[in-house]
Amino acid sequence: QVQLVESGGRLVQAGGSLRLSCVVSGRTISSDGMGWFRQVPGKEREFVAGISWSGTLTYYADSVKGRFTISRDNTKNTVFLEMNSLKPEDTATYYCAVGEDAFGSRQERGYNYWGQGTQVTVSS
Repeated sequence: QVQLVESGGRLVQAGGSLRLSCVVSGRTISSDGMGWFRQVPGKEREFVAGISWSGTLTYYADSVKGRFTISRDNTKNTVFLEMNSLKPEDTATYYCAVGEDAFGSRQERGYNYWGQGTQVTVSS
C-alpha cells in the first residue's frame, strides 16, 4: 500500500519561510515524477510545483515562481517544498503526489497517489 505523509505545515507570518516534507512508503519513487498541489476550501486544487524523477527538471506555478523550490531525495523517498517570502494568499492545504510519469505533470490526472495534506496558514 502506497502512503504519502506530508509534514511541516503551520502558522507563519507573511514574509516568513516554511519547508514541507513528503515521505513516501510502499513504493520506490526513484523513477516517478512528483508534485505539490494546494487547495483552499471552496476552490479547486491547484498545481504548485513539479519535479522529474532525477530532480533535474523542476517547474512551478507562476504564483510561486521565484519564491518556492521543489527538491527530492530519492535515497529517503522524500520530496520537499521550500517556501519563502510567504504571502497570505499562500494559505492552503498542501498535498504531495506521486506519478508514474517520470517527469510529473501540472495536471492532477498525471498523478496516481496522494497524501492527506498539511495545512499552511500565512498571517498578514
